[in-house]
Amino acid sequence: MRQLPVMLFAAGFGTRMGALTALRPKPLVKVAGKALIDHALSVLDAAGVTDIVVNLHYLGDQIEAHLAQRPIQFSRETPEILETGGGLKAAAPLLGQGPVITLNTDAVWTGQNPILQLRAAWDPARMDALLLLLPAETALGHAGTGDFLLDQDGRISRANGAKAPIYLGAQILKTERVFAMSETIFGLNTIWDQMIAEGRAYGIIHQGGWCDVGRPEGIALAEGLLDV
Repeated sequence: MRQLPVMLFAAGFGTRMGALTALRPKPLVKVAGKALIDHALSVLDAAGVTDIVVNLHYLGDQIEAHLAQRPIQFSRETPEILETGGGLKAAAPLLGQGPVITLNTDAVWTGQNPILQLRAAWDPARMDALLLLLPAETALGHAGTGDFLLDQDGRISRANGAKAPIYLGAQILKTERVFAMSETIFGLNTIWDQMIAEGRAYGIIHQGGWCDVGRPEGIALAEGLLDV
C-alpha cells in the first residue's frame, strides 16, 4: 500500500514572532539550536516518511536552500499566499490522489510520534478526517479556549467557546473535497465543517506533550518541554 504523503505547511508570514521573522521565515526560527522545520522533519523521519511536500511563500527561498540536501518537493505559492486549504489544493500535482497527512511547522512534540498515532487510528471506511488534539490546559504556548469536542465514538464537533481539546496542526485528510473547491484561497475549516456535518470528522488525543511556537515566548516554553 502506498505510504501517505505528508504536506508540511511552511508558507506563513510568522507575524506573531515580531522581529524574529523580519529577515527569516518562521520555520527557520531555532528552538534548542534546531530550526522549527527540522523538528518537524525529525518527527517525519522517525515515522519513516519519505514522500514530503513543503509549501513556500514568505522568504521561501531560504527554506528551499535550507532543505536542499533532502529529497523534498516544493509547492511555491505566488504571488499570493493561499491559506491551508488553498495551499493543499495547489500542491495536488505533487501529492497525488488519496488521503494526505498535514503537519504544521511551528510546534515541538514529545511522547508518542504524532504521525504514527494518526496512522494507527486512521480508518478510511469511517473517516474523512482524523485530527490530533490535546486538552487546551495542557497545550503549551496556546491561548484561548478549545477547538473541538469529542463524542464517545471519537467524532468531533465545534467547541464554540467551550473548554475542549485544541487542534495541534497534525491530521490525516481525504483530499477530494479540497481539490474540488472552486476557490483558490481558502482555509481547511470549510472542509472540516462539511465533514463534521456528515459525521465523517474524527479526533484523537495526543499521547505526549506539545508546544506552539507561534510567538517569541513560545521558544523558552518549547525548550522547557524538550528539557534543554
